[in-house]
Amino acid sequence: MIRFKPVLFAVVLCSVVQTNAQTDTTVQSLGEVVITANRTTQAEAAVPYVVNHITRKQLNQFASRTTPEALMGMNGVFIQKTNHGGGSAFVRGLTGNQTLILLDGIRLNNSTFRYGPNQYLNTIDAYTIQKIEVAKGTGSVQYGTDALGGVIHVLSKEPEFINTSTSSIQSRRRLNGMAVTKFMTGNMEQTARAELNYSNKSFAAIGGATVRNFGDMIGGDTTGKQSPSGYKEFAYDVKLKFRLNEQMQITTAHNFLRQQQVPVYHKVLLENFAVNEMNPQQRMLSYAKLAITHRHKLIRSIELIASHQQSIEGRNSRKNGTTVLRKEKDEVNTVGFTVDINSAFTKNWTANSGIELYYDKVLSRREDIDQLTNRISSKRGLYPHGSTYGNYSIFSLHHVQLKQLRIDAGLRYNLFRIRLTDTSLGKVYIKPSALVGNLAVSYNIHRHHFFFASFNSGYRAPNVDDMGTLGVVDFRYEIPAADLLPERSFNYEAGYKFRSKKISATLNVFYMQLQQLITRVKVEGEQINGYNVYKKENTEDAFIRGTEAELDWLILKGWSLNAGVAYLFGANTTKDEPLRRIPPFNGRIRSTYQQNKWFAAAELWFADQQDRLAQGDKDDNRIPKGGTPGFKVLNLYAGYELNRHLKFNTGLQNLFNTDYRTHGSGINGYGRSVWLNIQFMF
Repeated sequence: MIRFKPVLFAVVLCSVVQTNAQTDTTVQSLGEVVITANRTTQAEAAVPYVVNHITRKQLNQFASRTTPEALMGMNGVFIQKTNHGGGSAFVRGLTGNQTLILLDGIRLNNSTFRYGPNQYLNTIDAYTIQKIEVAKGTGSVQYGTDALGGVIHVLSKEPEFINTSTSSIQSRRRLNGMAVTKFMTGNMEQTARAELNYSNKSFAAIGGATVRNFGDMIGGDTTGKQSPSGYKEFAYDVKLKFRLNEQMQITTAHNFLRQQQVPVYHKVLLENFAVNEMNPQQRMLSYAKLAITHRHKLIRSIELIASHQQSIEGRNSRKNGTTVLRKEKDEVNTVGFTVDINSAFTKNWTANSGIELYYDKVLSRREDIDQLTNRISSKRGLYPHGSTYGNYSIFSLHHVQLKQLRIDAGLRYNLFRIRLTDTSLGKVYIKPSALVGNLAVSYNIHRHHFFFASFNSGYRAPNVDDMGTLGVVDFRYEIPAADLLPERSFNYEAGYKFRSKKISATLNVFYMQLQQLITRVKVEGEQINGYNVYKKENTEDAFIRGTEAELDWLILKGWSLNAGVAYLFGANTTKDEPLRRIPPFNGRIRSTYQQNKWFAAAELWFADQQDRLAQGDKDDNRIPKGGTPGFKVLNLYAGYELNRHLKFNTGLQNLFNTDYRTHGSGINGYGRSVWLNIQFMF
């Protein structure tokens, strides 16, 4: 029966669209713009891809605890949580190093991003975000390696210059700010955020700091407190903009986030660990951006970005019955440089082309400390110490408008230089490369109706995590591999968009082939410390097909409805079994009423049982025997603006205290709980 649910929803959606199209003649949604799909600002309706987004207003209203949790319920995106401090987004059934994360156009993915779920999206402070865009089924041509499933692009808050032509002399300088505090029942959250903004006609700045204390997560009716799962977090950020003249401006930014003692709950619960935690999870990014506008048709604008990023992951673990504490630390320093040139060859033919250069250096260490004798033994880290990873590419994207027909096409050539010295492999130097292209069309048959179709080829080059891992990962022991090739994808998609003043609807179907997948292959007959031994190889081919449907409907003034569903079917054709970790049929229905200074919303988030399991799923102790049960969770929200200085938001999560977990997670979701968010502005 599950296979018919998306089709049924699509029929209802199309019926609603056809009914309203006869009476509504005012187009409003066509003005909405997105950036991620083609690296340039475009009207969302005409983009021949599916792009979902979350705005700052929504982040304020629903006050999601973390950046990954803000994406929960976004249509076609499924969030897995290995632990409370994690949160990995599945886009088109893929996650980890097969989905690309960007922050202000800069890659977060580095050479140690793992296959499968990871925690890196949670190192972006949700209070710094202006908008999140998720482009699905595309991204390799636009942004390079890792975008097999799609791209999650986080855009941070921008300070704004004062427009002196419309402001009085007294208001040509502006200083304002805000303070936010949030509490959750059961001591599950205590948060404080302070932020300042300053601007004049040629200088603008924004900066802030966030301090957070998360207690142990309390699950539904049969789970209760899941201990240990709480942790502490500190973050700060600053962004400065300088207008040098009307054609040139510089932006500099720095942000930092550190999480301490982040437990991996399921390992303590199921794998006989007395201690298993990330300490720290830390990310730091600094960048400078120069933006220049020009009148020449070959260079209408040029943007240069120089960046430095540091990612630190520490891991502490100790088994019950032993006095030896293992302390691991992986540090990745990434230097990046991007040039993006926008051209307008004719009125109807534009392009953006450029180069991207990224260079990683990986430092990895391990110490085993006997806490009884204080004896310290230094050993090889998870990765070969001193490994380097060069990622260099050139791209060109072209956009042609022929009356109602829009054509987007592009190419990217990417080459890599990967060096590592390993105790078992010796010196390894590989030079993989990839050439990928895309072609997409959108046809505006009527100003409300858009049909689109696209083909995207994608790839993911092997990284240091693939080649050099030595140690326990999840529930297995991995050993290094040297002769890996890039993973490949071919995504075919078709869909329909309806956009009007009151209705926004999207229906799409897609089919994605996956080739040369890098997978963990069990080394038969070998075990290390009680764990089965695995090695990565390019051994498998697979496919994922699916459909998504989404509806935004302004029912009455102030009253809106958002509903969406997504269905995926994945198969490993090499092993003739289901593909690992495929999310079940899932969706969300949210109704919101807003009137002047207050709003209220009710949200039903649901997922079916996932019992189509690969052998790797069956071996995963995070997935119950027989599969992950389905669930329905009802959340309620409300907010009130007392005056221009004070706002209140509150939420009642999981009204019926349902016990649930998202497929593949190592911790259950929130039980019945209440949070309160207070925002003071000056």
